[in-house]
Amino acid sequence: MKLSLLALSLAAALSAMPVYATDGSTTDNSTDVDTTGAATSNGGTRNKPPAKVKDLGSIDVTAALDRARNALSPDTGSSQYVIDQKAIAALPLGDSTPLNQVLLQAPGVVQDSYGGMHVRGDHANLQYRINGVIIPESISGFGQTLDARTIQNVKLLDGALPAQYGLRTAAVVDITTKSASALGNGGSVGITGGSFGTLNPNASVWGSSGPWSGFFTANYMENDVGIENPTGSRKPIHDHTNQVKGFGDITYLINNDTRLSFLFGVSNNRFQIPNRPGLTPQFGYLDTVTFDSSKLNEQQRENTRFGMLALQGKFGKTDYQVSVGQRYTSLNFSPDPIGDLMFTGVASTVSRNNRASILQADFATPLGDSNTLRYGVYGSFEHASSGNNSSVFPLDINGNPTTTPINIIDNNRITAKTWSAYVQDEWSIGDKWTVNYGVRGDKYTLARTESQLSPRLGVVYQATDSTTIHAGYSRYFTPPATEMITTTSISKFDGTTNAVSNPGNATPLAERSDYFDAGIAQNFGSSLTLGLDAYYRKAKRLQDEGQFGSALIYSTFNYGLGHVGGVEFTANYDEGPVSAYFNFAYNRSMGKKVITSQYNFGVDELAYIANNYIHLDHDQTYTSSGGISYAITSDTKVGADYIFGSGLRRNGSVPNGDSMPDYFQLNLSVSHDFNFESTGKLHTQLAVINALDRTYQLRDGTGVGVGAPQFGPRRGVYLSVQKDF
Repeated sequence: MKLSLLALSLAAALSAMPVYATDGSTTDNSTDVDTTGAATSNGGTRNKPPAKVKDLGSIDVTAALDRARNALSPDTGSSQYVIDQKAIAALPLGDSTPLNQVLLQAPGVVQDSYGGMHVRGDHANLQYRINGVIIPESISGFGQTLDARTIQNVKLLDGALPAQYGLRTAAVVDITTKSASALGNGGSVGITGGSFGTLNPNASVWGSSGPWSGFFTANYMENDVGIENPTGSRKPIHDHTNQVKGFGDITYLINNDTRLSFLFGVSNNRFQIPNRPGLTPQFGYLDTVTFDSSKLNEQQRENTRFGMLALQGKFGKTDYQVSVGQRYTSLNFSPDPIGDLMFTGVASTVSRNNRASILQADFATPLGDSNTLRYGVYGSFEHASSGNNSSVFPLDINGNPTTTPINIIDNNRITAKTWSAYVQDEWSIGDKWTVNYGVRGDKYTLARTESQLSPRLGVVYQATDSTTIHAGYSRYFTPPATEMITTTSISKFDGTTNAVSNPGNATPLAERSDYFDAGIAQNFGSSLTLGLDAYYRKAKRLQDEGQFGSALIYSTFNYGLGHVGGVEFTANYDEGPVSAYFNFAYNRSMGKKVITSQYNFGVDELAYIANNYIHLDHDQTYTSSGGISYAITSDTKVGADYIFGSGLRRNGSVPNGDSMPDYFQLNLSVSHDFNFESTGKLHTQLAVINALDRTYQLRDGTGVGVGAPQFGPRRGVYLSVQKDF
């Protein structure tokens, strides 16, 4: 790792915002509400049953149901990192920060292009939950779908997860939304604007009446850097984006023990694909032999919508939550019909869509004072389709491309079914020990049926009042992401410029792995917490994803064997006007022998990987994040945060044999609340992103499954103005 003096000094000094880490054994991070409606932290441990509320006002009933819902989702033995709404507001862009950038403040989270991120050396493989309800990930990545303005707090759970969590296991992004019952009646309007033509207005409204309550938010975003710039220039060419997002939560209290909630969300995003000038065409088109690559006109559209109906309550001593719903997502890529042909030999209009219908039921039953039995089922039914309308050049009898294209249509549909069930017991042994043991069964059916029984064991030892040790083991079963699967008819392209050299196995396989995790957390008073966590995962049929075409769409493939390991250190401080955090992580991710989707690889690549472990393309050896926030007065705050990485992989003498240069990005912010006698408080926040304007490259276009170069953001200045009413 090559750290500059500035990076070293800032990494040591910056340590922002009330972002805090725990080992998953101390609190359930639910919230109570005082008589004014303000949220206060709940210090009860998750090993105790939910507190009973005697005052049965609607706010108190909602708070009690929130605690009961949290009790349905344990995290014994896993690692947990919590970012609350106050921490999000203190980020340079505040509530305008995309969810994936919020999560970059957690340990072991690595940024990638197209808004992607990797947790502990995994490619995607994230499970998203909103108020305990699983929301299947969309094709474009759910991190770009949900608005941070909906979040009360978000927990990142990873490591050796209890049996309740399965299928997507790199990490669980567990989101608790803002509560209209706690907020009262009101709303908020605001706008963020600044560099690169950024315009981001937003509006939210919330309220309650009797048993009804609701929270709604929507925002519009446009700018000229929708996708990472493929060059180091300050402003990319052909990179405008328009994005609309909305979210709602409607709740009805049936009685003091039961409520019905409807969650829904929508996003409609449009992107221009940025261009690289100066490229040389590889093919002639009719009588044309030149084409200005800066004039390419590729476009991509991404739509996601979901709706989930959840019934939560209590039957005797048993808490339950049962939910049903759907998520629909679609993606459409439009090529430059002539330019793409001349540069790559294929111009494909690509479409993908996926509709997932799900059923989820979770139960928690106390067995005496020391045991809690948790059990549940999950099922999903997915319809996915992919379409490719491709123009290609046929080859003549000598294998040379002609200059007159032909059209090939390749459309496919698949249906996938997933069923899961789990049972686990959380056992408190005295005041020091907590053990969570259980088993999970998963069954996935696509072209073939795969299944697995997965034992889980987590142990927490409260060595002292300030020292907590945890360890865990989990057996994981990870089916391929159905929305990423294509069943391309490879033979249709034989004898054309889109032919492949090695068809291979076109059906991705479920990954099976053993995961070990252990860590320690040490509190120094109430202000400082230090944590250290180590993990190791050994996998068969290791899953990975890559971008193998012009469209910004990932395709799934498997390595025969893989192993991932690393160490994470966290430090968090919160005292008076100062709050700070610091994370540092080491990771190593390796895979060997490509066993599915070989048609995406060259013959030489396959031959080398067949006999040698290689770094995964998203393997970043060292990752760090940190920040500091200082309240000058109750109305004025200043802050700074940073991200550092030693670089993702690129090709060297072997596939993924080298790493990109390290990068460091510093962001600064200052906020002030103006109090006007006539209109009340007006919140303003000024942010400088990449304040040092360091040009850094995430990708150089080489590496397994890497489609094009991408650079990090250049310096940008943004002003946010927000008014609550």
